[in-house]
Amino acid sequence: MAGVAFTTAALIIVLSVFNGLEDLLRSLNNSFDPEIRIQAAKGKSFELTPEMLAKIKAVDGVSIVTEVIEDYAYVRYRDANQVVTVKGVSDNFIDQQRIPKENIVEGELKLRENGVNYAIIGRGVQYTLSVAVTEGMFPLQVYYIKNVKARSLNPSNLYSNQIIMPGGVFSIVQSFDENYIIVPLSFTQELLNYGNKRTSLEIKTSGRNVSRIESELQNLLKDDFVVLNHEEQHKDLYKLLKMEKFFAFLALTLLLIIGSINIFFTLMMLALDKKKDITILSSMGASKRLISNIFMAEGTLIAGFGVVLGLAAGAAFCWLQMNYGIISMGMENSITEGYPIKMRPLDFVLTLLVVTIITMLISLRPAYLASGLSHNNKLLGKQ
Repeated sequence: MAGVAFTTAALIIVLSVFNGLEDLLRSLNNSFDPEIRIQAAKGKSFELTPEMLAKIKAVDGVSIVTEVIEDYAYVRYRDANQVVTVKGVSDNFIDQQRIPKENIVEGELKLRENGVNYAIIGRGVQYTLSVAVTEGMFPLQVYYIKNVKARSLNPSNLYSNQIIMPGGVFSIVQSFDENYIIVPLSFTQELLNYGNKRTSLEIKTSGRNVSRIESELQNLLKDDFVVLNHEEQHKDLYKLLKMEKFFAFLALTLLLIIGSINIFFTLMMLALDKKKDITILSSMGASKRLISNIFMAEGTLIAGFGVVLGLAAGAAFCWLQMNYGIISMGMENSITEGYPIKMRPLDFVLTLLVVTIITMLISLRPAYLASGLSHNNKLLGKQ
C-alpha cells in the first residue's frame, strides 16, 4: 500500500510540474508573441500591398495589424558589439500592449518621440553591450550585410548602417532578452532596403474566437501564406514538452507496476496461506467465482487505499508548492522563485484509471490460483 501511495504521489507531482512549466512558457511567450502571425509559406519575406492589408483589416475580429520586418544585424555600442535580431515594427506595435510596463526595467516604452527613432532593447543585450539608456549620449550603431557579390574594393559597399538611440530596456524571458532589439519599421526599411516587403504581420484580435479568425484569414490568403496562433508559433517547443511529460508518465507507470508486484506476491502468499479457509468456504457452497472475487477485492482494497493516499499526498504537496514555493528553482535570476505547479483533474483521473487497470491485471493470477485451490479441495473431499 505504501509503495503504491508513494509512486502515485510522485506521478501526480511530476505531471503537475510539467503542467506548470507548460503554462509558464505559454505566459512568457504569449507576452512577446502576437495572438496571430501571418508569414510567407515560402521564403522569409513577402510583398505587402495596400489591398492585401485592407482585406486583412476587414476580417471581423481583427483589431490591430502590425507590420514587421525582422532579420539578423550586427550592433555596436562604443567598444562592445553583438549579433542580434532586429525587429522593425509599425507604430501601432505599442498599442498591442504585448510588453507590459512592469517588464520595462529601464527607460521608456517608446519607438519614436519628437521625430527621433528609439530602440527598445532586451536586458541581455544591454548587459552584453553595456548600454547606458538614461545617459542618452551614445547611439547604437546597427550594421546589415547586403546580399551582393564582392566586386567592389570598397568594403563599405558590402553593408549598410544606421544609428539609433536606446530608449528602453525590456525583460521578459532569457531567449528574447539576449537577442532582440525592437525598432521602428521605417528604420529597418532603410537599413535592410526592404521597401514594401515584410517578414510577417502580427495581429491582435478584439476578443472574438481566435481559431475562427485564424481560419478566415487562412481562407483569405490561400496557400501562399501561413497563419499561426500562439501555440503554432512554438509548435516544436510544446511538442517536445508534451513528449517529455509522456515519457515521464511512462517511467513512473513502470515504477507503479514494479510496486504493484508486491500486491501480486502478497495475494499469492495469501492464497497459499488460506487453503483451509478456502476449503471451508467451498464446503459451505462458495463458487469458484466467489473465491476469485474475494482475492480480486483484496487486491483492489490494497491498491485503492494506496492510490487514495497517494493522490491526497500528491495534491497536498502541489498545494504547498503553489502557495508557499517550498522548492525553489535554485537560481538568483530565475523567472519564478519556486518550481511552477499546476494540478489538472485529468491527471488524477488518468492516474486512478492506470492504477485500477494494473491492479486488476496483477490480481488475476492469485484469484485464479485461489479458485483453483477451492476446486481441487472439493475433488479431494469427494474422494
